[in-house]
Amino acid sequence: MTDTQSDIVMNRGANANFGPESFASFEEERLHRKQRLTAAFRLFGKFGFDEGLAGHITVRDPEHTDHFWVNPMGVSFKQLKMSQLLKVNHAGEVVEGQGLLNGAAFTIHSKIHAARPDVNAAAHAHSIYGKSWSSLGRLLDPITQDSCAFYQDHVVFEDFTGVVLDLGEGERIAAGLGDNKACILQNHGLLTAADTIEAAAWWFITMERSCQAQLLAEAAGTPKLINAESAKQTYDVLGGSLAGWFSFQPLYSVITAEQPDMFD
Repeated sequence: MTDTQSDIVMNRGANANFGPESFASFEEERLHRKQRLTAAFRLFGKFGFDEGLAGHITVRDPEHTDHFWVNPMGVSFKQLKMSQLLKVNHAGEVVEGQGLLNGAAFTIHSKIHAARPDVNAAAHAHSIYGKSWSSLGRLLDPITQDSCAFYQDHVVFEDFTGVVLDLGEGERIAAGLGDNKACILQNHGLLTAADTIEAAAWWFITMERSCQAQLLAEAAGTPKLINAESAKQTYDVLGGSLAGWFSFQPLYSVITAEQPDMFD
C-alpha cells in the first residue's frame, strides 16, 4: 500500500488487518472469488445493469489460471446463484457447471485474461448511462471527485463492429484496454478490469455513475473541470486497486444481508 493510499485508512488501528485476504488453499480462495463474483452479479441486477442476455463478469480461477468463472447466458443477474457459475478454459470449453456460455463473454474475457496476467477479474454490461455515454466516443472528464478515479486510466475503443463473437475482435479490445483499468466501448458500453473481483465490480459501478453525472451536468450546462494536478492527486487516493477493493466492501455487506440465497 502506498503512502497516499494509506490516507484512506489512517484510522484503522494498529492491529487491524486491511486489504485483500490471504488463503490457506486454492479451494478456500476459489470459494471466496466465487462468492464475490455472485454478489457482484446480484449488485449489478439491483442497480439495473442487466439488459436481456447482455453482460458478463468473470474472475480467474486461482489454481487453473487459464480458466475463469462466468455467468451462464440467460440467467438473470437478479437471480443468479453461486452454484450456477460456469468454469471455462481459454479454449472456450465449459469444464464445470451446467448452462450456456455467452459467446461474447468468452471472446472478450478470454483475451483480456490472456493478455493481462495482472487482471483477475473483468466486468462488462450494457448499463443505460454507460452505453449512452459510449455513443459520444469520449473519455470521461475529471468533473467530480469520483470521476477522478479514472483520470488517465481509461480509454475509448472506437472499433465497434457488432456483437463481439470474433476472437480477433476480442484481441483488439484487450489491446485497446492496454494497461488501463477501464475502457469505454464506443456504441456498446463499459468494461472494467482489476486484480480482484471486488475492484473490478466497483470500478464498473462508479464508472456507470460517473457517466450519469457527466450526462446530467452537460445537459444542464458546461461542467467546470478539475485541474490536472488536483485530478492526479485525487486519482492517487481513489484510483488504486486497494481503494477499489475497499469501496466494494459496504456493498458486499448490504447485498449478502439482503439476498443470502445467492450462495445456494
